[in-house]
Amino acid sequence: MVKIFVFLVITFAASLMGAEIPWAKDFKSGVETAKKVNKPVLFVFSRHTCKYCVILEETTFKDAKVIEALSRDFVSIVSYTDENDFTPQELWRPGTPTLWFLLPSGEPMFQPLMGAVDAENFLKALAIVKEEFDTMKTEK
Repeated sequence: MVKIFVFLVITFAASLMGAEIPWAKDFKSGVETAKKVNKPVLFVFSRHTCKYCVILEETTFKDAKVIEALSRDFVSIVSYTDENDFTPQELWRPGTPTLWFLLPSGEPMFQPLMGAVDAENFLKALAIVKEEFDTMKTEK
């Protein structure tokens, strides 16, 4: 019995350590998924050579609570300017990282967040977006 418990604890811990944000493969498929599952979208406009984009990816987007919240409540999409990923013209901004919260239709819910937001404040933003989205769903 103890061996089974230890195995389960190790397996669970390993799964958390290897957890990542389930990024959609591209903007179109991410929005299609959001429509099907009726969830808001986190759309990140980023660049691999951007210092603050790298900080965001290596800190906030590696945080276990952020990964859990995004996996549960959002469809996440990232578009890299240096890979020529598709970004709708209306979501393009000259600075990166730009973080948009979108309706499942792809329309913005709010103005974007700019820069490397730390995990604590990002989680607060996620809670606000989720609450607003849930309110919108119940009003329909």
